[in-house]
Amino acid sequence: MQILKYVFQQHGDERGQLVALEEFKDIPFEIKRVYYMYDTGEGIHRGFHAHKTLKQILICIHGSCKVLLDNGEEKKIVSLEKPYEGLYIAHNMWREMYDFSPDAVLMVLASEYYDESDYIRDYEEFLNSIKEEK
Repeated sequence: MQILKYVFQQHGDERGQLVALEEFKDIPFEIKRVYYMYDTGEGIHRGFHAHKTLKQILICIHGSCKVLLDNGEEKKIVSLEKPYEGLYIAHNMWREMYDFSPDAVLMVLASEYYDESDYIRDYEEFLNSIKEEK
């Protein structure tokens, strides 16, 4: 499984840091939706789904968290702890986010608008869809 972690260009001086993200330049798709998670309680796991077509970039813009990625054959854990790094998640990739620091803010850039029919929320259904695709 190839993990794509983007390191975004930082601009900074004595005033602080700035990261600007542009679709098709820094982000490999058109951004149609942005959302973020915060105040995630200790021990809480989020995600537990895959998408049929949606692509995403996850950026922990404050604090840290971990992301378990599962392509149906292997699993990898990726730590997100730098606000200038983004994790690319393609479609047909099961994801679980966990181990959020108390101050974590996880921002997600998505290639499509919200569409419940694009979600695969059952792990067995996910595994079957992967087998059918091959």
